[in-house]
Amino acid sequence: MEIVVLIVILGLLFDYTNGFHDAANVVSTVIATRVLAPVSAIVMAGVLNFVGATQISGVAQTIATGLVDAQSATQTVVLAALIGAITWNFFTWYLGIPSSSSYALIGGLIGSALVHAGAMTVLWSGLIYKVVLPMLFSPLIGFGLSFLFMKLLKKTTQHRPIFSHLQIGSACFVALSHGLNDAQKSMGIITLGLFAGGIITTTHIPLWVILSCAVIMGLGTASGGMRIIKTMGFGITKIDPMQGFAAESSASAVILACSFLGMPISSTHMIAGAITGVGSAKSLSAVRWQTPQKLLYALVLTLPGAGIVGALAYLVLKIFV
Repeated sequence: MEIVVLIVILGLLFDYTNGFHDAANVVSTVIATRVLAPVSAIVMAGVLNFVGATQISGVAQTIATGLVDAQSATQTVVLAALIGAITWNFFTWYLGIPSSSSYALIGGLIGSALVHAGAMTVLWSGLIYKVVLPMLFSPLIGFGLSFLFMKLLKKTTQHRPIFSHLQIGSACFVALSHGLNDAQKSMGIITLGLFAGGIITTTHIPLWVILSCAVIMGLGTASGGMRIIKTMGFGITKIDPMQGFAAESSASAVILACSFLGMPISSTHMIAGAITGVGSAKSLSAVRWQTPQKLLYALVLTLPGAGIVGALAYLVLKIFV
């Protein structure tokens, strides 16, 4: 019972770190364009992350049952996965690297499951089609969609000041979609831990888990993450409200679509791709390409990096548990 309680606590802690780590995804553009002050933007994001987190998509079920065999997963596997993800989140947050909390959790889970029971316990088709392919293509789709949307807006829109108001609405959609996708991961891992511990008999997400994760996600986002906000909002390209609206609208559309398809994508890299897209629509020289390059490295390294930490955490836990 003690391990189950620890899983719930660490699951909520991961949810919190996800909130402040990924707050940049939600508010970076609206702060960079000075449409909202940082405090107002972060509070808005916190509230709407909570609202989005209460709406169930297929992402939670993917984490709970679609990546590793739930029957063979143990409490130690889940605990090690959470330790791997949280450690990776704090490490990258400290360095100001906008890595993906989503892939940190998935990497931690896969790493601990592999050490526990070998390759047979991993549902490889789910990992490839729900995680790896969306990981590779979602930032590219976000880039292309925002690039085309920005080109269209520049050709058809004359009344530029209106985008200062429209961007508030698009930022709200990003916050909602972030909660809908990202908080679901914490719900899924906690549910897997409850199932492995025999507390619940099915992998259906309990209501108290949904509400707890929604509250903690909102609080985590409201606490902010200014290190990463600087990277996302100012490190890729200089944006105006029209560009911010185009980037946020494109990113939220892809995140929402992936949420309902049960794909736990990285909102960090989704929005980074969209920001790069609107910058490129202006000119290739307007983008500081070293920042997207750093984000690409983080994207590639997060799954194996968190996986290694999760595997090591499992080996250590096996000594004491």
